[in-house]
Amino acid sequence: MADRDTLGRLQKRLGAAAEQAGLLDVGYTVVETPVGKLLLAATQAGLVRVAFDCEDHDAVLAVLAERISPRILAAPDRLQVAAAQITEYFDGARRTFDLPLDLRLTAGFRRSVVERLRDIGYGSTATYSAVAALAGSPGAVRAVGTACALNPLPVVVPCHRVVRSDGSTGGYRGGPAAKRLLLNLEAAA
Repeated sequence: MADRDTLGRLQKRLGAAAEQAGLLDVGYTVVETPVGKLLLAATQAGLVRVAFDCEDHDAVLAVLAERISPRILAAPDRLQVAAAQITEYFDGARRTFDLPLDLRLTAGFRRSVVERLRDIGYGSTATYSAVAALAGSPGAVRAVGTACALNPLPVVVPCHRVVRSDGSTGGYRGGPAAKRLLLNLEAAA
């Protein structure tokens, strides 16, 4: 156990030193939640990615290295506020997230959908067609589904609140069980 503790302290010091020297473009941490381990990644601009364990965190980090910068390190200090808010959300003590977001991983219509998702209140749902109308393209129901599936910030930007017009949950990046858990968590409040 001492070796793991030592490694953790060294990684934390390395992340802090890289941050202070301006050499850290993407910092990340992993938090335990009721839907499994979530990878949180942030740039200087804000939270850029939330990834479920089923997405393969190493693969997600490789994509971030390719699309943003290879200067990525575990940097839990950068993500301290985001991790605390995620924990508060799952504990039922938080209904909205108050975090700076970096939306550079989404663009065009998909970005306009992601920006509208935050308008769906805690404990509420909206259909894919309603979100299409909110995003200014009422006929783009399938495109809304794709935007939700590729939402880089699930949980924080609540694509889990988007359901099919028949009331069924539809797909979800974290899997159907995670979507049901999130919807049930919010419905119970």
